[in-house]
Amino acid sequence: MTSDEDNRGTHTKYGSDGLFQQTDREKGLGVKKLLSYRRAASLVRGFNKARVLVAGDLIVDHFIWGKVTRISPEAPVPVVQVTKETVLLGGSANVVNNLRSLGAKVYATGVIGNDRDGRKLKSMLARKGIPPGGVITDSRRQTTVKTRVIAHHQQVVRFDREEKDHIAKAVMEKVLRYIEKTVKRVDVIVVSDYAKGMVTGAFADEVRRLAKRKPVIVDPKVEHFSWYKGFTAITPNNLEASRASGVDIKDDASLRKAGRILLARLGCEAILITKGEQGMSLFEEGSETHIPTVAREVFDVSGAGDTVVGTFALSVAAGADFKEAAGMSNLAAGIVVEKIGTAVVTPDELIEAAARLLK
Repeated sequence: MTSDEDNRGTHTKYGSDGLFQQTDREKGLGVKKLLSYRRAASLVRGFNKARVLVAGDLIVDHFIWGKVTRISPEAPVPVVQVTKETVLLGGSANVVNNLRSLGAKVYATGVIGNDRDGRKLKSMLARKGIPPGGVITDSRRQTTVKTRVIAHHQQVVRFDREEKDHIAKAVMEKVLRYIEKTVKRVDVIVVSDYAKGMVTGAFADEVRRLAKRKPVIVDPKVEHFSWYKGFTAITPNNLEASRASGVDIKDDASLRKAGRILLARLGCEAILITKGEQGMSLFEEGSETHIPTVAREVFDVSGAGDTVVGTFALSVAAGADFKEAAGMSNLAAGIVVEKIGTAVVTPDELIEAAARLLK
C-alpha cells in the first residue's frame, strides 16, 4: 500500500466540515501522477480500435426543459413553463452512447418493451451504429423511462416508469445467447446494473463463465455487490461503497477501510470509488490512489457514472493499466459534469482536457 507521502499531489484532503478541499494545482497533479499527456493522447487514438460489449438495463432518459416564474396557487410548488423536450439514451444505453462518442466499436444487449419508448430506444441505438441483435423485446414489460424536469439548470423533479421484476427466463436465454455469440469479438465487457431486473446473481454467473479471460467491468448497485465476486473491476459511487462495505465513509481513514474491505470481499483486481465533485479513489492489491476532480464547475452529475465506467473499460481495452484507466475516467468525468443532462465526451474534448492539465 502506498503511503500518504508517496501520494503527494493526489492525497485527498478533508476540511472540518468533512468536504474535500482541493487547489487548482492539486487537480492537475492528481492526474499527472497517473499518466502523461502523450500517453493519454495515445490511448484516445487507440479507442477506435477497441471493441466493447455492454450488457445491462436499457433506459430512456426523457428531459423536460423550462423556466420557473411563479409558485402554483394550488400547492407550494414551482410552475414550470415548458420550452422543449429531449429524449436521450440512458442507463446501459448511455454507457453505449459514451463509448460510441469516444470512437469504440460497441455491441449492446438488454431488454425493452414492445412500446413506443422501446422502439424509440432501439432506433436511437441503430443510428449510433449498434447491431440490433442484442436488443431483445419483451411484450410483457414496459421500457424503463426516467423523466427529469429541468428549470434554470436545476433538476426540479424526476419521475420513473419502470418494472423491476427479473427478466423472464426465455427472454434472458436470448440475451445470454447473444453474449455467448459476441464475446469472442470484443476486448472487454461492461455490466451496467441499474437494478431494473436485467442483472441477477444467475446472470452474473453466466457472464463470468462466458467472459472466460476477457476483462469484465461492472457499474454496480449496492444490493447486488455479492454477485460481482471475481469480476475484474467495479466502479461504485461513494454511497454505494459505504453501504456495501458497512463503513460510514467520512474521511481518508474510513475511505481506505471501505476500499480494502470491498477489494478483499469481492476478489476484484480493482475498485474505483467515484465521489462526484470530490474526485475518485482507486484501490488495487497493495496500492491506493486518490484523484481530485478536474472539473472546473459541476452543473449536473446525471449519467457521470456511465461516463466513468465506459471510459475506464475503453481505456483498459486500449491497453491502459488500472491507474491510467482511472486517470482517463477522471478526465472524462470532469468534462461531463460541466454539461447539463445526460451527456457524453468526445475524443477531442478528452485530448483538450489532457492538454490543459497534463502538458
